[in-house]
Amino acid sequence: MIGTGYLIVLVLTGLLVGTLSGMLGVGGGFLMVPIQLWLYSSTGLPEDLALRLALGTSLAVIIPTAASGAIGHHRKGAVVWRAGFLLGVSGAFGAVAGGLLATHLPAEPVEIFFGLIVLAAGIRTIATRGSERWDVPKIPDRRYLIWGVPVGVVSGLAGIGGGVLLIPVLTSVFRFEMHRAVATSTVVMICAATGGVLTYLIGGLGIPGLPEWTIGYIDPLQAFIIAATSIPAAQAGSVIAHRIPSRVLRIGFLLLTGYIGLRMIGVFSWAGITP
Repeated sequence: MIGTGYLIVLVLTGLLVGTLSGMLGVGGGFLMVPIQLWLYSSTGLPEDLALRLALGTSLAVIIPTAASGAIGHHRKGAVVWRAGFLLGVSGAFGAVAGGLLATHLPAEPVEIFFGLIVLAAGIRTIATRGSERWDVPKIPDRRYLIWGVPVGVVSGLAGIGGGVLLIPVLTSVFRFEMHRAVATSTVVMICAATGGVLTYLIGGLGIPGLPEWTIGYIDPLQAFIIAATSIPAAQAGSVIAHRIPSRVLRIGFLLLTGYIGLRMIGVFSWAGITP
């Protein structure tokens, strides 16, 4: 049974994740994973199982949250559907590979990998000016397909939608305007997260030590509670995104990824700080 304090944490997490997903084009896994890891660990679940459950459940929440954000951005005419579909298809296959790796690796290296990826993505986004043009550059289909694979692998391995890696790719490699990148990222995350969820669900079946209410490495109850608040919040986030300048979006992306990345690789712990 979920206690009141536990429930409040999940609800607040959903509100924050949904808002950031719609506003910055990220799945919110970089927030959900450490929070869920802390919650599961607090119940006495072994670290390896807690991390994999947090990764799988995070991806399950990202699917409806990203879909909600995509709808909001589509209403603004910002989604580049061709790019989102091609990146998403190859990203789904990459997510399967990443999910398989994560279910067989120990927790610590996955956490460090997760933190480094988030840090690198944030720095890359703020360091690249990107385009301010609303029109979409002409990109061959194969380039989208090629770049979708590593985005998917990171999504499955780190339990994120892939937005923290995809936003820098869309802005610096494909030269998308920031609002376009944010909007298109939400579409890709739906596909990548779906591939990851299937892998965590199947890979966790029959594993001893998991809570009885889970399905593989997916916690349906926790996913439902977070998604129930993140879905409407993503709509609000997509509205906010189109009311602020690209530069502000970039700075917000950097601050969030910087904090979470440093937290996951243990910098705050080394400094004696417990976030």
